[in-house]
Amino acid sequence: MTRVSFHFNVPHRLDYACRLLRKATRQNARITVIGPTPVLAELDRALWSFEPTEFIPHVLLRDGQALPERLGATPVCLATTLAGAPHHDVLLNLGAEPPAGFESFERLIEIVSTDDDDRAAARSRWKHYAARGYAIEKHEVPA
Repeated sequence: MTRVSFHFNVPHRLDYACRLLRKATRQNARITVIGPTPVLAELDRALWSFEPTEFIPHVLLRDGQALPERLGATPVCLATTLAGAPHHDVLLNLGAEPPAGFESFERLIEIVSTDDDDRAAARSRWKHYAARGYAIEKHEVPA
């Protein structure tokens, strides 16, 4: 069963996502990030400039685009849909809704900011997962 983790009280979601992705890739994890196109485009830019002395290998897939074979070893895949997702180890959801197909991943991570709308959407996602019997890990991010 998919392990579900919520990371709460994150001041800047994309900065936190970059740090999380850096940590995961250092541990040789393969991650699929799902979210709306504007958020993924912003994350793509942030990953290029996050740390001046290192690079987090990633690929941004356009709507409906399959991962090109030559990029199959890329550890981080940014996508708007899970159809054809190349990695099923870790899923990072940056969308407002529970992603369809999340149960095919070993782990699902939700990042929740301090924004009231984001927190309300996270409560809805939490209820969705809990109603389906998923045990949920809660991580409070220190200020």
